Amino acid sequence: MNPGLLLNGTICFAITLSSLAFAWVLSRNKERYKENSKPALFSLIVFWTMVGLTYLPTTIRMFAAYIGNQEIDAIMYFVTAIPFAFISVPLVFFIIYVITGSKKIGEYISLFFTLIGAAYLTFLYDSGIVGPMITEWGSIFMINSDAAINLYLMGLFVIPTSMILGLLLLIFLQRMPKRIRYRTALPLVAISFVFDFMLTDTIAIVDVMQMFARLFVFIGTILAYLAYFPPMTVQEKLGIQQQINDEQNIHTDHNIEFYLKDETNKV
Repeated sequence: MNPGLLLNGTICFAITLSSLAFAWVLSRNKERYKENSKPALFSLIVFWTMVGLTYLPTTIRMFAAYIGNQEIDAIMYFVTAIPFAFISVPLVFFIIYVITGSKKIGEYISLFFTLIGAAYLTFLYDSGIVGPMITEWGSIFMINSDAAINLYLMGLFVIPTSMILGLLLLIFLQRMPKRIRYRTALPLVAISFVFDFMLTDTIAIVDVMQMFARLFVFIGTILAYLAYFPPMTVQEKLGIQQQINDEQNIHTDHNIEFYLKDETNKV
């Protein structure tokens, strides 16, 4: 029994709790968002829920590895692959909707990524996995299919990551108040952080890499929460205090409105 596996499992459990709690908070506050922002809000709720559902069976995996139950470890790996394969779907919808404001375009493109995710699972389940390799700090499986790995890298990782970077570039090129820039850029950075290190976690062949990838996923989840609900000290330091009188004079188009709560409830 390796205590490092307990630490690994604890980090996974922390990711599960924090991401599901964040999704719940976003869902609870959905009535405070403008109507045309709700499709993007729903996609983010789905995204963070899928992060939690990815790391819930991963938590079970680590504790199963700790007690030496390799069968449960392998079963939970295949369960984990399901939400992981489709986690880019809500992310792509979110980006497309924020850029275009079109729900239909977002749905069509998301359907394409759903098919890619299904193809990834098909290759994964047909080819199987190699492992587990139990070490002091983790339990590692290797995907026994180059096609599955390449499909995920090119179809489900490179394209969404490029879309995130492109949207960040648009945000920085667009003139907007500092508070709105903070609440648009930081969530995307946090999502990219989580998305990138989830892939690193999946393809890791070294236990230390797996551990650090999961630690950074947890950090990304915390960053996302701080992006939507910044502490007052952060608001004051960055000069992004929510002053109602100022916000009433801010004009934003549909691309940015998702990040602005409907202030009519405050009047």
